[in-house]
Amino acid sequence: MSQPPTRNPPRWFVAGDVNGFFGLVIDNLSILGFIAMALIGIFGVPADVVFQRMFPGTALGVLLGNLAYSWMGRRLAARTGRDDVTAMPLGLDAPTSIGMALLVLGPAFLAFRADGLDERAAGIATWQLGMAALVVMGLFKTALSFAGDWVTRVLPRAALLGSIGGAALALLGFLPLVETLRNPVVGLVTLGLLLYLLVGKGRLPLRIPGVLFAFLVGVALYYGLGLAGLGVPGFALPEAVPLAPSLPWPNLGFLAGLADTVPYLPLLLPFGLLMIVGGINVSESARAAGDDYRTRDVLLVEALATLVAGICGGVAQTTPYIGQPAYKHMGARTGYTLLTGLFVGIGGALGILAGLVQWLPLAVLAPIIVYVGIDITLQAFHETPRRHAAAVALAFLPSLAYLLTIKAGNPAWIAPERFAELYADIGSHGLPDLAAIVTLGNGFIITAMLWATAVVFLVDGRVRGAAGVLLVAAALTLFGVIHSVDPRGGVYLPWSLGGLRQAICFQFAGAYVALAVVLGLLSLQRQVPSVTE
Repeated sequence: MSQPPTRNPPRWFVAGDVNGFFGLVIDNLSILGFIAMALIGIFGVPADVVFQRMFPGTALGVLLGNLAYSWMGRRLAARTGRDDVTAMPLGLDAPTSIGMALLVLGPAFLAFRADGLDERAAGIATWQLGMAALVVMGLFKTALSFAGDWVTRVLPRAALLGSIGGAALALLGFLPLVETLRNPVVGLVTLGLLLYLLVGKGRLPLRIPGVLFAFLVGVALYYGLGLAGLGVPGFALPEAVPLAPSLPWPNLGFLAGLADTVPYLPLLLPFGLLMIVGGINVSESARAAGDDYRTRDVLLVEALATLVAGICGGVAQTTPYIGQPAYKHMGARTGYTLLTGLFVGIGGALGILAGLVQWLPLAVLAPIIVYVGIDITLQAFHETPRRHAAAVALAFLPSLAYLLTIKAGNPAWIAPERFAELYADIGSHGLPDLAAIVTLGNGFIITAMLWATAVVFLVDGRVRGAAGVLLVAAALTLFGVIHSVDPRGGVYLPWSLGGLRQAICFQFAGAYVALAVVLGLLSLQRQVPSVTE
């Protein structure tokens, strides 16, 4: 009788955890940097409200979630006897953090100012609204978490990985690539080093983690060229932010903001739903990479982390990141999430993060996110059957529409009045271009999953199943869960719409119904056995 393998306790830290730590920390810092830039720079929210009220609670969610995921990773390693288990990374969600800043918190601050509140009072009211929004999304995600395992059994892998691969390509690939190229020398050198080290498996003369090496080279170039007068236009040393410790204690401020969330519920609930769907997808991504975490546990951790963060002052929801396979390829195990959680959580409470987001150049941070996006995009193709490749490719397209929606919806690019004009600008034929793009982008992850599932069913000869998926898409379209005609992505009752928005809603829903009927009729044909060549 063979003896079971000896199971030594997994190590707390390995060399690859340093790579993973820098990648995950930088990802979170870049999102915090965007939140600060948008709220302070675009909308004028007081800096102390952002740094001392919003940041500590937001960072607490990252701490709690990463501690839990580190424990889950160590438990899986101990149970399986493997030493290559990589913890699920958790951090701030990029798309909804962008959405919260640009579509909820910023406009709410301006509305409070228009109602007569002074700058300080409006900032506090905005913070309380953000807290309440996070509590609402946390409760919503907690309730939905228990359906995660069922979804992974029903949906094909091409739908799960294809939808998240599209998000990786558009939001983690293209958006940070633009930021990379805003400072070409620094950005391209950093990105090229990452590709040399992590994709090409190149060697270094020094024993130093590859991500850290690329990061240090990029920072040296940025400040060296800038101080020498050879950098890009506009270079300036950031102003030092004094440390201002602020512990994220639980408080009842979210109760004061609950009433103000009502107009934003059509936006907040889809944000929460997207995180559940995204959590399901990243669980499947980790499973494909060899680490079989239970989907329900992954979803519950991030839902509870979001809920606690909201009660303690946070304004941006946490999510399991889609980069788990990328961190595994970096050699990270379970120590990197532990280090990240402690660094972000303690740094947020002590005011360190507020200083770092001022000094870390986005041209150096962005290339690391680009690499993670590339890795996840490749996995979407590598881990699905070749015959389903068309489904994966099709699933990428709604994410590109959402990418354009983010850019077009930035009030610094297009004024809201001009956006409304373009949205309603009917040409000689067809719907307005901007309306079609926004409608396709709203609910993009769910749309991508439905499209990919329908194509997989068609490839596998399940024509009636594809027709059924299209009917589901039509029903979701009517209520704005996907293809929302509200530019903000809100849900609604179809009979409450009017004019152009009602026409767009019925046209999209009708298109799904029409295609479902055609496929249903085609499925009535007598099946002809295929001839193998």
